[in-house]
Amino acid sequence: MKIDFRFLKVTNIPEIIPLMQEFTQGKYSDAVHTKRFNAMFAHEYDCIGFYDGAELIGLCGLWYQTRHYSGKSCELDHFYIKPEYQGKGLGTQFMHWIGEKLKAEGYEALELNAYKENIASHRLYAREGFEHLGFHFVKRL
Repeated sequence: MKIDFRFLKVTNIPEIIPLMQEFTQGKYSDAVHTKRFNAMFAHEYDCIGFYDGAELIGLCGLWYQTRHYSGKSCELDHFYIKPEYQGKGLGTQFMHWIGEKLKAEGYEALELNAYKENIASHRLYAREGFEHLGFHFVKRL
């Protein structure tokens, strides 16, 4: 299956929100998602849309930074593909596409966090060469 990967913009937020509602299982309102995406796009952030023709079927956020342990890196965030498209190699296609693009731009590493319950994603990341370095902790304020 051939998917088109496209950089999204602030103007795409209304198109992004339904996928984020699926990804977060409706935990946050459309207004909260919209506010957060507006803030994210104002920083070192990009969002890639996965398109099957004109239909947005997946997305992945990209955060750019330099870290002491990984150098110039890109952190993948909210990597989501609609369930009916999962298991078709799209995650692998995306990892290769973004990896080559970032390597050509001088990036040294890809990073990500994964929900501990999402075992299928852990298998994908391991196949793609990601190392499990630690745990991600959050303290709600």
